[in-house]
Amino acid sequence: MSCFEHEDLNGQILDLGTGTGRLAIGAALMGAESIVGLDLDKKSVALAVRNAKTAQVSVDWVVGNLDSVRGKFDTVVMNPPYGNRSPHQDVHFLTRAFELANVIYSIHKSSTRKFLVQFVRKSGRQVAQLRSMAMPIPHLFDFHQKKWKTIEIDLYRITV
Repeated sequence: MSCFEHEDLNGQILDLGTGTGRLAIGAALMGAESIVGLDLDKKSVALAVRNAKTAQVSVDWVVGNLDSVRGKFDTVVMNPPYGNRSPHQDVHFLTRAFELANVIYSIHKSSTRKFLVQFVRKSGRQVAQLRSMAMPIPHLFDFHQKKWKTIEIDLYRITV
């Protein structure tokens, strides 16, 4: 994982839109000591709590919106909504992440790369690293139409 490669898992870590908690739990498994996972959905956070217990890691979980979290973090990790159902939701997550940390790891659809790189630059940040990959997504939500769908994604490491 790029966070480990760049030693970005030291200090305070925030997982915005944690969902099942996989990024927060992954950070804990890789040695991060102080992690907060935030999500709006109570059921998702309850599942994240169970997943962390199974993984035997400690994460502070918060149910709330993006503005619920205060303070500064060393690194934000996130897999924000891609904006398919709510346009530019990913930009809202990035904007909030920029306010909270100097290093952000964020996953986005590859088809939005040109827009996001420009957005990052206009925000006074830089894309320090970009890795492309394919991610299989299972049928999780009512609006999903297939049992599995593979999408092309980019993992961004964004810095000041």
